[in-house]
Amino acid sequence: MAKTKTKKNKELKQNSFLNGAFIATMGIVGSKVLGILYVIPFYAIIGGQGGALYGYAYTIYNLFQSLSCAGIPYAISKIISEYQTLGYYNAKERAFKLGRKIVVILGIIIFLILFIFAPNIAEAIIGDLEGGNSLEDVTMVVRVISTAILIVPSLSIYRGYLEGHKFITPPSISQVLEQLVRVIIIVLGSYLAINVFNLSLQTGVGIAVFGATAGAIFAYFYLLDKVRKNKKQLKAKPLKVDEPLIKTKEILIKIFWYSLPFIMIDIFKSCYDFIDMTTLVKTLANDVGYTTLQAENIMSVISTWGNKINMIIVAISTGIIISLIPNLTSSSVKGDKKDVHHKINQTLQVLLFISVPMTLGLSFLSEPVWEVFYGNNSEYGAVILKYFVFVGLIISTYTSLVSIVQVLKYYKEVFISLVVGVVLKLVLNVPLINLFNNLGLVPVYGSITATILGYVVGIILCLIFLRRKCGVSYMPTLKLLGKILIADIAMIVVLLLVKLVIPIYTSSRLLNVPIIVIYSVIGAATYFFIAHKFKLIDEIFGSELVNKIMSKLRRKKHD
Repeated sequence: MAKTKTKKNKELKQNSFLNGAFIATMGIVGSKVLGILYVIPFYAIIGGQGGALYGYAYTIYNLFQSLSCAGIPYAISKIISEYQTLGYYNAKERAFKLGRKIVVILGIIIFLILFIFAPNIAEAIIGDLEGGNSLEDVTMVVRVISTAILIVPSLSIYRGYLEGHKFITPPSISQVLEQLVRVIIIVLGSYLAINVFNLSLQTGVGIAVFGATAGAIFAYFYLLDKVRKNKKQLKAKPLKVDEPLIKTKEILIKIFWYSLPFIMIDIFKSCYDFIDMTTLVKTLANDVGYTTLQAENIMSVISTWGNKINMIIVAISTGIIISLIPNLTSSSVKGDKKDVHHKINQTLQVLLFISVPMTLGLSFLSEPVWEVFYGNNSEYGAVILKYFVFVGLIISTYTSLVSIVQVLKYYKEVFISLVVGVVLKLVLNVPLINLFNNLGLVPVYGSITATILGYVVGIILCLIFLRRKCGVSYMPTLKLLGKILIADIAMIVVLLLVKLVIPIYTSSRLLNVPIIVIYSVIGAATYFFIAHKFKLIDEIFGSELVNKIMSKLRRKKHD
């Protein structure tokens, strides 16, 4: 009996949509929390100029990572889910092996491009600006980050393989492990380099950037071990069907068409950051009148420091998408339109229910949050963060919707929404920065507004496409929207009343922690109290899931 129990514990467990979304979100939130906590000491070590340099490396990395692997793991997840549902087990394994080969080849090619052309990339970023990071500094960090492209694609394929089987837990754990290793190297490496060995700021940032490579290697071997130990389960054949002979060419075409929209999504999303990186600093320095150092400090808030805080909001949509893709694909393959429509509305409801109050809360607490994380060294940080957090909300919504449109194979519509949004950002970015400056408003708000407008137009287009092409009715979501907004408004009103009694900000970094905790607890309690009265939690998540979670909590309490 003991042996049987041990074996059972080692087996991977499949996850339903909401259960999978919850696990994936917890894993991603866990990794993002680590990603946020490290910035407190990291900012103290490298400052605004170092943050800008770090941001340059990661903006380039995100763009080129999209080219090397972004869509293929999602494609593998979708193909494996599709073939598993149909009982095409041999084709499923061949698709996985082909995916691995493709990303390895692409990874090597992208690595060589980045490494060789790093000086040209550096020149495109900062041009002839002086007084901040040099061309040599940017070249160095681009070359260091390029090494991550050699391993991250293979890691992503293994995640897609497991997620396609609806095994969400191991990929989620791997994300936490990857982030943990990365954070240790970022903080410890940069601290030792700059404060112990008295090396340059640029060297410290270079070591921090290498953390991405080290974290990916560690997570890769963790997943490799999981796959090897569970080979029998992953290659099991529960359905007995006559599998047709599917040619390699057919699988390759599937991988290409399934991955292309995701690659386009990631590339175009990276284009928003790339537009900021190549225009924001130059416009602030040349048109608005900031020094290069001031402009780079502002850029670091957008590209690195503010973005880290936004990642908590974005993590929710990422967790939903990881679970949504195989589940929505399975429903689509079965022709279950009712379930497809239900999952689309459920996705929107979960986003509205969780992301909106989080965004409003972060915006409300922008001053103490910035002070706790980064101190008061930046005169722009809290001001920018107050508005910038809404970018996280908009990106979460857009990413979820465009993924749904892609899964349902409306590729042309995906492309239209992406192109229109990025073109809008490109056209409006510099004019809006100058307009906001001329109106006496914060100039960088113009750039943030251009980003929000680009994504909002994309969201509207996706909603229209799903309505026209798929016949989706948004009435279930619209019925709940009013209740969610009432709960949000009630939360803000209560927080404004609390503000009359408890100051929202103090110059003491330590004292801001209890302030954030008090406001967060009161805000969350108000929101969930109203939500409970309106039965929002039961309507969105289902009473069965809520009761299951409550019973588990009660069991743990008694234990």
